[in-house]
Amino acid sequence: MDEVKIKYFNPTNAVINSNGSSYLGFCQPITIDTLREKRPLLDAVDHDRRPNVLSPSAVELPKIEAVVLFGEPVRWETSLQLIIDVLLTSGYPGNPYGQENYPHIPVLACNMDLMWVAEAQSPRFGHGTFMVCLENIYKKITGKELKYEALMGKPSRLTYQYAEHLIRAQALQRSWEQPIQTLYAVGDNLMTDVYGANLYNRYLQESSRTGSKPRLQAKASAGRAPALLPQAHEPGLSWQNELAPAAAACCRSVLVCTGVYSPHGEVALPTRDSITENVFHGHRDFTFDPGLVEPDHIVPDVDAAVDLVFQLENFAPH
Repeated sequence: MDEVKIKYFNPTNAVINSNGSSYLGFCQPITIDTLREKRPLLDAVDHDRRPNVLSPSAVELPKIEAVVLFGEPVRWETSLQLIIDVLLTSGYPGNPYGQENYPHIPVLACNMDLMWVAEAQSPRFGHGTFMVCLENIYKKITGKELKYEALMGKPSRLTYQYAEHLIRAQALQRSWEQPIQTLYAVGDNLMTDVYGANLYNRYLQESSRTGSKPRLQAKASAGRAPALLPQAHEPGLSWQNELAPAAAACCRSVLVCTGVYSPHGEVALPTRDSITENVFHGHRDFTFDPGLVEPDHIVPDVDAAVDLVFQLENFAPH
């Protein structure tokens, strides 16, 4: 999915807040660690990592053209500080902040889960929480909204469209004759997995009703950036042209109880009546819609989800 997006938007020099950027097509990625090594005075929180002897002159860095957020960092204070520096200097960290640096350079982000579950008894902060911190720090300093060039990953429609694209490619390789009519999306998070699957199902239903492929996505809240791409970027050579048109009839959401959602937890399953905008854990730029966080099916785990799909499709494994 990221490869499709990177073909469409590929800055020469981008700050990457994660690892593994080179294979995604970036020409000259600059990691947060690289940036702090080149500009050691910018990372001032941890005194043990501050240099004892300052270099006579700063190492030259090319202009940073974009910020790409792949996943939550290890040192949040370092990433938050350096990303703010990049945004408020138009790609020249180390320079003084400027009020004229708005709109800021492009920011692309994926992996919007607010929380995730590991071995602990309660959920842990996810990349969505890091994004909340970055957005609020930027707004507190500037009084303006942090804007995203693109939001990728669940619950973005692009993610599910790309998944369907890969499924159809595998079906073609296996010489399957029957078209794939129903997609099943299995996940443990109501606000990303279920929300995204239901959003894609809404898109498929609208496509079937109108006979065309509408630009249906999670609409932005008033005054906020769009959930995928600015409208001006979409016509003609957009990322959608990289993928085959969606062709499935529906997408069913299956919620498992082994992760963020647990039926035995203190918080019950949100419903249309109980969930409110104040406790919506989705990303800021996705519209609050209680109907999109209601799963089609709830099962104990992934094994039960597979059994459910077999049952619904009248499939008997050999």
